[in-house]
Amino acid sequence: MTCNDETSRWSFWIDRGGTFTDVVARNPDGKIVIEKLLSEDPSRYDDAAVAAIRRLTGVAKGPLPSADIRIGTTIATNALLERKGDPVLLAITRGFGDALVIGTQDRPDIFARKIVRSPPLYAEVIEIVERVTYEGDVKLPLDEAAAYEAFAAAYARGVRSIAIVLIHGYRHPAHEATLTAIARDIGFTQISASHDVGAMIKLIGRGDTSVADAYLSPVLRRYVSGLESAFGRRADAAIHAVERRSRFG
Repeated sequence: MTCNDETSRWSFWIDRGGTFTDVVARNPDGKIVIEKLLSEDPSRYDDAAVAAIRRLTGVAKGPLPSADIRIGTTIATNALLERKGDPVLLAITRGFGDALVIGTQDRPDIFARKIVRSPPLYAEVIEIVERVTYEGDVKLPLDEAAAYEAFAAAYARGVRSIAIVLIHGYRHPAHEATLTAIARDIGFTQISASHDVGAMIKLIGRGDTSVADAYLSPVLRRYVSGLESAFGRRADAAIHAVERRSRFG
């Protein structure tokens, strides 16, 4: 919801970090006020940003007043570092099920005798029967029935996020689009198809990006939804959330 007179409602600029949440606000009279809270303090509040807004507006309970909110956060970054994203199903062209684990074979220490790898972000892999050449020739038609059955089984096990990464999918996305429609029909709530997420030529980079999107997007979406719910059903909040870079890059 937008407002023609921006000065008639609150504006909030929020930086939600891993330790502190800082809020700078402008009230309807134009006065600038600030608040700083611990990002995590479950004994006192469920969410630091909402708690700060309630303190600044004086609304202790119930829907918050109309507002424009811009928030920078490391919620997704922290979820990645702490491995607290959503379980992800990776759907990839048959024969490439371990491609993202193999990666580019880069080693931080080329002479190390024992290589310790971080586990992949995805929880399960389904190899999709299909193959399209770089020129767009369909060498192996997409087995839609098998894909549907495999997707439905994963969904029944509780998986709700899926990353779809097919060979040459960035250039010829028809098969990825069909799999997206199948996943949506089954009920997956997060569908990250590589041609939408990062249409790059390299399979590894495109796959890693798509998996990370499927792994982290639900975390950030839940946070924004929780923030929106504090304003009630009127949806009187224009919320713009950006995942800011941390010192880890």
